[in-house]
Amino acid sequence: MEMSARAEFARGAKDGLPIMAGYFAVSFTLGIAARNAGLSAFQAGLASFLLNASAGEYAAFSAMAAGAGYIEAAFMVLVANARYLLMSFALSQKLAPTTPLWKRLVVGYDITDEIFALAISRSGFVAPAYIFGAMSVAIPGWAVGTYLGVAVGNLLTPGLLSALSVGLYGMFLAVILPPARKDRVLLCLILVSMALSFLARTLPGLTFLSDNMKTIVLTVGISLLAAILFPIREAKS
Repeated sequence: MEMSARAEFARGAKDGLPIMAGYFAVSFTLGIAARNAGLSAFQAGLASFLLNASAGEYAAFSAMAAGAGYIEAAFMVLVANARYLLMSFALSQKLAPTTPLWKRLVVGYDITDEIFALAISRSGFVAPAYIFGAMSVAIPGWAVGTYLGVAVGNLLTPGLLSALSVGLYGMFLAVILPPARKDRVLLCLILVSMALSFLARTLPGLTFLSDNMKTIVLTVGISLLAAILFPIREAKS
């Protein structure tokens, strides 16, 4: 059993390497925002180690730069990270019912878009050790990238920084496309999600909603529709 957990951890770490590379590139640009907010390289790296969320961290750094109070900054981070509550609900169903509470709490510590997609794409229950393995390489990549963004970010040109920020999107596509090729329903849902996300960002009547709120509304709506139209039957033991 112990060897099985070790194997799952090693596999998760291997599958998490592309996530680590994407995180390193994107968090490097996040380090620039942290430096502009007056944070040292150590402070920014520690912030990324404790909070693996690009939107949430950017909101926090922006609040710091604007001189916002603690309550205002905390509320901004809460709103920016609200979508992770939905991911937690979904991912909790991918863990075996016998999974201990402490393992669920550790998994909840680092539910990011990419790790969520990696875990949810696996068939059956996901071993916590697999997620731990992905976290073990993803978290350092995010923290070190932010640290270096503060320390040496001023040495890079704006064009190179812009190119680095696109890397995460390519990595995310690499996570979701393989399972989509095997499941036409999943592929259709991804295409519908992309189309509706584009409309949500371009339609003038939705400008009153924040980007994070649009993500929450679309996630709940599309997930509910998919659950109704394409329910997944539980296997009978």
